[in-house]
Amino acid sequence: MISLDKITKTFGAAHAVSEVSFSVPEGAFLVLLGPSGCGKSTMLRMLAGLDQPTSGTMHFGDTLVADGAAGLALPPANRGTGLVFQSYALWPHMTVAGNIEWPLKVAKLSAAERKNRVLDAMRMLGIEMLANRYPGEISGGQQQRVALARMIAPRPKVMLFDEPLSNLDATLRVEMRFELLKVHAATGATAVYVTHDQVEAMTMATHVAVMNKGRIEQFDAPDRLLSEPSSAFVAGFVGTPPANLIPIEEGKWFGTMADPLLRGHSGHAMVRAEQIEITSNDDVRAFDAVLAEVAPMAGRYLVTGLVHGHRITAVSNHAVNRSAKLCFRLPGAPSAIFDNEGKRIL
Repeated sequence: MISLDKITKTFGAAHAVSEVSFSVPEGAFLVLLGPSGCGKSTMLRMLAGLDQPTSGTMHFGDTLVADGAAGLALPPANRGTGLVFQSYALWPHMTVAGNIEWPLKVAKLSAAERKNRVLDAMRMLGIEMLANRYPGEISGGQQQRVALARMIAPRPKVMLFDEPLSNLDATLRVEMRFELLKVHAATGATAVYVTHDQVEAMTMATHVAVMNKGRIEQFDAPDRLLSEPSSAFVAGFVGTPPANLIPIEEGKWFGTMADPLLRGHSGHAMVRAEQIEITSNDDVRAFDAVLAEVAPMAGRYLVTGLVHGHRITAVSNHAVNRSAKLCFRLPGAPSAIFDNEGKRIL
């Protein structure tokens, strides 16, 4: 349904997006995941038609919606897309029903069709009782539902979400993730969702594009990002907690302890938190650590310590005595090795 070929967007000499290519089938839920400034919102704006690519082509199905080199771009209103902003962007002087109806009026639908679609959208989001209220009279979570209803009322083929849950508290975010997935399943539309929250990506996506500095580091299914990260950036960004990236130099952990399993490489070794054993005893594979923090999670503890100035996290089934000596024992072999440029080599 969505196909991009070497999409690039520059602002002067700065490259916001560089040669991004991917395709997803109809009905997919694609998440653009990455830190602030990585280019994911710029990508979404180009999909919506609010920004135009400098070069590269973009198709929705068989329709060419943008060709940067040729200067061709289909207007946003003709792309069959709906967009939900981070800020909700509701008209304060319009009722909930009026906000939802507004894009249908712009599209010149009949009054009867507008009424039916508004009712359908409100029922889908469970906000029928709010129809005559104004945005200032409802909660943030309810405003988000109104913004979603307004987006789905025109029945777009492509739904675009620009960090729509970032203004909600943790409990509401979990609830709204479920609501978004229900809307996606009910409409059958193709979704593109921008976030820096990798938990949202892992729980919602069928496809994930991990972005960094305007490029895609890895385009894959969520479970593949965790099991087979293709770069050090992906390994250190995805996961709860993300994998430890331990510096190695000429086959030595932290540049101090030689290990033939590292095969003389330099760069970073990926070691998952559950692979690290917490011990108070010194041995040949253990490093003294300075306790930084202990975080309870799902009946276990994430124990983070500093080893030679690097943050290392391990998983423990027991609470850690803060006054006791802390050592991290490394596994027999790392899960992966990345070179100094972050490329996976093993």
